[in-house]
Amino acid sequence: MPELPEVETIKRDLEKVLLGKQIVDVCIHNPKVIRQPSADKFKKGLMGAVIKNILRKAKVLIIEFSNGKFLAVHLKMTGQLVYPGDGTRSRVSFHLSDGRNLDFNDQRLFGELHLLDDWRHLKFIQSLGPEPLEVNLGQFKEMFSSKKTKIKPLLMDQTFISGIGNIYAAEILFRARIHPERPANRLSDQEKELLLKEIKDTLKEAIHCGGSSIDDYIRLSGEPGSYVKHHKVYGRQGQPCLTCKTPIKRTVLGGRGTFFCPKCQK
Repeated sequence: MPELPEVETIKRDLEKVLLGKQIVDVCIHNPKVIRQPSADKFKKGLMGAVIKNILRKAKVLIIEFSNGKFLAVHLKMTGQLVYPGDGTRSRVSFHLSDGRNLDFNDQRLFGELHLLDDWRHLKFIQSLGPEPLEVNLGQFKEMFSSKKTKIKPLLMDQTFISGIGNIYAAEILFRARIHPERPANRLSDQEKELLLKEIKDTLKEAIHCGGSSIDDYIRLSGEPGSYVKHHKVYGRQGQPCLTCKTPIKRTVLGGRGTFFCPKCQK
């Protein structure tokens, strides 16, 4: 699933090419991805609307229109936005005033499109924890009170902190030298400070590289993100740690594959 760096990359790509353009038609090839309203109301609500702003909340893209509507795009596992799109694999194609298409592709139909008067009313938006690039150290330390959960599943808990998924949780914990199975409430204040620093640094570096292209994620132009070249542990099972040469291990934690260095991470 695209995580914060991938969704932020798409947001920035969208800002460069879509602002000020008008929706002249909407072709719905598979209405299953439209969660609200009905397909007919979805199309009518967008016809003639001008793209005013592009927002991001956690892993969700929000497109603001001149008519007061908001389109929330949750890519989930296999969703993609492509511009200019050719419509060949799209579930929904947005025809724009520049003569080009913005295509929403989703091979497995896990993605979601919501057309709303206020995106803040979405239930999964209301339950989100703070944005990791915005939280300060004092807030971060307070968030750990009474949290006995293992640290990696906690970082992936979107109600605790939003936007971090399996890839970046592994990379962040390696950089912070924290074992993924450590109970969160046993981290020292010094470790929490370093963890927050590595959360912000890792996410910023990944955004700079356009995210990590693994499986289905691509940038708006169809190009891959290059941060995968900088992965220290994720996907490197059995390969030598880049710091100490100990083989990287893989275990399953919270139902997800977890990569770590057994020597560097304590």
